[in-house]
Formats: sequence, C-alpha cells, structure tokens
Amino acid sequence: MVESKNKQVLEQAAAVLRSEATAILDAIKMLDDSFCKAIELLRDCTGSVVVTGMGKAGLIGRKISATLASTGTPSHFLHPAEAMHGDLGVLRNDDLILAISQSGETAELTQILPHIRSRKIPLIAMTSRRDSTLGKFASVVVETGRLKEADSLGVAPSTSTTVMLAIGDSMSLVLSGSRGFSHGDFAARHPGGSLGMRLLQVEEKMRPVEHCRLAGIDDTVRQIFARPLPSRRTGAVMIVGDNGQLVGIFTDSDLARLFEKRQDNTLDRPIHEVMTIHPISVLEGTRLEDAVALLESRRLSELPVVDKNGCPSGLIDVVDLVGADFSATAKETNSRSPEQREHTSAA
Repeated sequence: MVESKNKQVLEQAAAVLRSEATAILDAIKMLDDSFCKAIELLRDCTGSVVVTGMGKAGLIGRKISATLASTGTPSHFLHPAEAMHGDLGVLRNDDLILAISQSGETAELTQILPHIRSRKIPLIAMTSRRDSTLGKFASVVVETGRLKEADSLGVAPSTSTTVMLAIGDSMSLVLSGSRGFSHGDFAARHPGGSLGMRLLQVEEKMRPVEHCRLAGIDDTVRQIFARPLPSRRTGAVMIVGDNGQLVGIFTDSDLARLFEKRQDNTLDRPIHEVMTIHPISVLEGTRLEDAVALLESRRLSELPVVDKNGCPSGLIDVVDLVGADFSATAKETNSRSPEQREHTSAA
C-alpha cells in the first residue's frame, strides 16, 4: 500500500516537472523580433529597469529584477498597488518598465499603465496576449503563450511563472553578455560568501610578500628557520635569485623529511640544495577559484603568487581558505584547456 502511494506521488511530481519543462521548451518557439527589440530597449535604457507585477508574477518579477541588478543592469521592483499610493514617484523619465502578467488584465497593474504612458516611459510587457490591456499599452510585448498550469485544477500559477522566470533569465543573461559583463564585474556585485570568494583575484586573499618567508639561494636552512617568523605563520619559504625572481620553495614538510631521513647535516648547507626548484606558481590577477583548483589538483598547501617579472608578490596558504566551498568550480576549472587557464603557470 505504501509503495503504491509513493509511486502515485512520484508520478504526480514527474507530471508537474514534465509540464513545466515542456512549457519552457515551447517558449523557445515564441521567441521572435519582439524579444530582440526588448533587448535593445533594455540596453539603451540610461536609468533603471523597473520591474512590476502582482501576486506570484510579482514574486517572479522581484527575482528577475535581482538578476538584472547582479548582472550589470540597474534595476528595482515596484509594487503596482503601492505605486498608486505614492510609489510612482520613484519613476524617472529615463527609466524603463518591465511589467509581468500572464493574463495582461491584472487590475492593480493595468491601473498604473495610463500614468506610465503619460510620462512616456518605455514599457516592455511579458504576457500571454498582445491584445490584452497590458499588451496594448506596451512598447514591446514578449509573449509567454497560452499556458496550462500544472496543478490538477489548472489554476495555481506554476507553469506560467516558470516560463516567466525562464524568459526573464534569458533577457538578463543575453543583455549581460551583450554588454561584455565580466567575472570582475560579477565579483564586484557579489563580494560575500563562497560565490564572492571564488570570483576574487588571488591578490585579495594571498599573504602579501612582506608577511611571507623569503630567502636567498645561499642562505642555509638553519639560518632561515632561526629568523623571526612573519606576523602570520606560513609553512613555506620562497627562495629568490639575485634578480629577485622566484627560483624555489621549501616547506615545513620538506624540513620534516630531512629529519626523518636523518639528514641533519643539510641544515647548514645552502637551501638551494634541498629546495624544490621551479615551483608551481600563479600570476597576479589569477582568479582565486583557479588557484584553488591548482592547489587541489597538485595537492599543495602553499602556492606562490608572482608578478609579470616572476618575482614573488605573495603566497596563497590553504589555511586561509578553510570554510570556503570551491568544490563545484574546481572540477569545472580543471576541465579547462591550458589556453583558458592562461594566468596559471606550472613548472
């Protein structure tokens, strides 16, 4: 009996997902010149893209507005009911309205349309019908099509809101791409959390060179480790040549191996005899997620950062990255071609 009920539940869930997935695929067939004109209006907007919608469409509108803002297009949400009670004052003549309503007849939305037209503010409508009230007021109509909702009664916003969200995402991302929105731009808008950290450049998380251990090639191991530690503990010594370029690295693990092999006599020998020559390093400007992928793929704990001349500018220490989740992007980064990882150098 339980298995039968579970099977029924899973079948119903699959039917909902199938209905929504099919609707998104069908939305591809609705794309036409109107979508291109909408992108042109969005790209030419010198103010903010003001997204409005009521109920579930309004919730979708808030998400679309957030996506626009995070991908390089200034945007905010305007509640249509509040608009009639003073919030129309937030509109500027250089703004653009993106109004969302599946029916195109939502009362709270249609009542603000004459006020938008009187201000001559461009209006993009996302709706099912061009001949709806919303469609007639719009500068451009992006049609969602006549959709059947996925619930058994066919009334709960589900398929329609899924399509609205997908079209909104496509608008936002096509617009972002046309503007040449970069990783750096995205990072500037997402400074917090794991996502923000992944998009940082290595300079923003590395230990600067003045807080690192540096040594010359003729310094002995004993001399180096007898010196005062930098302000933060680091498990690696970067060795530089006479021209200041990075030529080697010596880690705590290397020191431990000397003791394990009873090679105490090497402590008073020049460090270049026991260092790792031509160590793996990354250039300044490398994205942190690429550096982390290199740490993981080469099983390193420390990664020198060098400038364009090959001189150390800092050190990435895995200890400083504890708690950040890079797992999702590490696999993707490791799958890139060498050309795609041009900032990363490995000997």
